[in-house]
Amino acid sequence: MDAPRPSRLQRWADFLGAQQEELVPLAWAFAYFFCLLCGYAILRPVRDEMAIEGGLKHLPWMMTATFLTMLAATPLFGWLSARCSRYRLLLTVYGFIITNLLAYYLLMTSHVYPEWVARSFFVWLSVINLLIVSVFWSFMADLFTTEQGTRLFGVIAAGGSSGALVGPLITTGLTFVFPVPVLMLASAGFLFLCLGCIYRLERWGRERSEHHQPRPGDPLHGSFLAGIRLTLSSPYLMKICGYLVCLTMTATFLYLEQTRLVSEYLDQPEARTRLFSSLDFTTGLLTWLTQVFLTQRVIRRFGLVAPLLFLPVISVMGFLGIALWPTLALYVVFSVLRRVGEYALSKPAREVLFTVVSREEKYKAKNFIDTAISRGGDASTGWLVTGVKALGATTAQIAWAMVPLMFLWAWLATVLARQESHRSSSSS
Repeated sequence: MDAPRPSRLQRWADFLGAQQEELVPLAWAFAYFFCLLCGYAILRPVRDEMAIEGGLKHLPWMMTATFLTMLAATPLFGWLSARCSRYRLLLTVYGFIITNLLAYYLLMTSHVYPEWVARSFFVWLSVINLLIVSVFWSFMADLFTTEQGTRLFGVIAAGGSSGALVGPLITTGLTFVFPVPVLMLASAGFLFLCLGCIYRLERWGRERSEHHQPRPGDPLHGSFLAGIRLTLSSPYLMKICGYLVCLTMTATFLYLEQTRLVSEYLDQPEARTRLFSSLDFTTGLLTWLTQVFLTQRVIRRFGLVAPLLFLPVISVMGFLGIALWPTLALYVVFSVLRRVGEYALSKPAREVLFTVVSREEKYKAKNFIDTAISRGGDASTGWLVTGVKALGATTAQIAWAMVPLMFLWAWLATVLARQESHRSSSSS
């Protein structure tokens, strides 16, 4: 007698690597990340163009302002985490961001101090981008177990990549009809849709954990500086910091040099904005394809070590190429490959690293690492590159100096993958 054919729902579950009962929360998480990154991607080309219009010589200052803003925001976020339930915390964060976008719409349409509004927007978006993504993945690490994370986080990340793919198209389409400030309203609309997804996921999480105390949705009591303390007291979290610093140093160096070359090759703001939007679209498309067809399979086959090692390996080849042939075409190709590797492989793997830490570490320490440590790496790298160039160093020489750092980065990736596996086995 022939075995019964699996249902369409079961076939979808098998394709996505999920259980049938996980499909509903997986769909809501996918939609949540789609709306989140679509809202951000609508604004990213505007931020990159403002970086050029504000003057390349001011970029290190804007990165420093971003870092200082992060330092101020970290204890505030810790204070909120200690006093708000998970649901209220998320509503507060998104309500604040939507209000800010409406304020920027009014400021941009009134043309009040346009240079300062542009610079503040660059800093604000650089801060908010990391905050909302960090909070999203903290929420996911709180909802799903380590075992679920290895199966589902690649699919969830594909939702974000889909949003990052659609966002630049919306930006291009809207700017043909409406002025740039309207993009603030479009982005706010997508962030508002995130609230519905949060409600559904929070409801599912509470139903699943209603018999466990403390409930995952309860407030995280403790000092508002707990994120810093927890990070400094944990060798495991400090290694994650080291991995992230290596990532941000390479990303910032590439961003500075690519921005410089774009400003030299293209003198029209519209042309530069279209180029940035095209790069974002290409990155989003390749990231989406990788996440849908490769990420889950790579993590399940090789564990975390392969996705964590991808960026150090590709960066060694990229910096050797820059040292020998520093052209805009090479920067563009290297930048796209690096961003695809970060979003499609490294980012989902890094989020799995946080599934084996405490709830307080997932929110407070993770937020500190993803925001202050990341933007601190941006600011320090910006000044370091500016300083060594002032002393006479060339771009090729800096690229050669980055190569040994990539081997340290690869070592951290290997150690973190091994320690996560050990922690996961011990807790199961």
